[in-house]
Amino acid sequence: MAIREIVKGVHSVGAIDWDRRIFDELIPLPDGTSYNSYLIKGSDKTALIDTVDPTKTGELLANLKKSGIKRIDYVIANHAEQDHSGSLPDVLKAYPEAKVVTNEKCKSFLTDLLHIAESRFQVVKDGEILSLGNKTLEFIFTPWVHWPETLVTYLHEDKMLFSCDFFGSHLATDDLFACCDTKLYEGAKRYYAEIMMPFRKLIQVNLKKLGKYRIAYIAPSHGPVYNKPEFIIDAYGEWVSDDVKPQVVIAYVSMHGSTDVMVKRLVASLEKHGMKVVSFNLPKADIGELAIELVDASTIVIASPTVLTGPHPAAISAAYLASALRPKAKFAAIIGSYGWGGQMAEILKSVMPGLQAELLPPLLVKGLPREADLKAIDALAEVIVEKNKALKLTK
Repeated sequence: MAIREIVKGVHSVGAIDWDRRIFDELIPLPDGTSYNSYLIKGSDKTALIDTVDPTKTGELLANLKKSGIKRIDYVIANHAEQDHSGSLPDVLKAYPEAKVVTNEKCKSFLTDLLHIAESRFQVVKDGEILSLGNKTLEFIFTPWVHWPETLVTYLHEDKMLFSCDFFGSHLATDDLFACCDTKLYEGAKRYYAEIMMPFRKLIQVNLKKLGKYRIAYIAPSHGPVYNKPEFIIDAYGEWVSDDVKPQVVIAYVSMHGSTDVMVKRLVASLEKHGMKVVSFNLPKADIGELAIELVDASTIVIASPTVLTGPHPAAISAAYLASALRPKAKFAAIIGSYGWGGQMAEILKSVMPGLQAELLPPLLVKGLPREADLKAIDALAEVIVEKNKALKLTK
């Protein structure tokens, strides 16, 4: 990534990772990502906002050299995770006068993760101000968005929020500024779903906290800069709200076709009643796309055959994911097939403690569904529809 000016005295100096396809060995990255770092040149002091993933340290140092700066006074650490902090030791070596400015908890994390010396830190409190001369930084603590130590930095003169992972998107692009289009929206929603959704209630609090600031730009640590910040602020307001949509997400796996028959019948019956249904064949599904659909869905269905005496491992994984992401779904159901018995439903229930949804009675079928079983599936669809009607969600 070349050095690019956002406003006078503020430059993007980070790196684009066009080829990365998985994050944390867990999250698919169909569109790559970026590791954004921002250089602020004040009249008296210079600050670097966050660094980059250690794989891109060379690019960051090259950009800093090209910028012509001889000294960095402060490196602001908004978050300790290594995709933001991993190159920090090399930056501190290249600029030995620099102080790492962060909160006490982030200092502790950086000490553990990167072995940064105590003498290199300057600890700040929530709301504390740091002057660079003609540029003024304010530190706003945003705990659990998405780690316990996270903070954001606000540049008063330019009304710019350096938000780190908050409002981010895993999207590799040459565009400095966000184009408020479908691709960006989907990238940002995927990022929210996979990383931020478990902290939805806390994000509600932090959105209100940021509401008192006039924000003209949002500069996240992943994805492009928002020069029309209402686009992403409004999207987050919708995603973190308690409102759901009349949508059923079905995560399923079928070994010999019985569960597949059940899922197809449930989809048809729900659609007949006007419900939107999105189904995912788990062995082939992109878990990021599944997470996106969980953001707004009113209802989640896990469908599995019985393997030995329990659920298919893919179904366990999906149930655990739904529990970990803590979507705002109001209802959940377990359906599936078995041959001679087992505890498939009980095991799936046990891995979903974080799912704060009403769990409907499980529907289990022995072998290939018969006509009575298909009618039971239709009845389950009617229950789901009526539950949604009570929330005034159906069309």
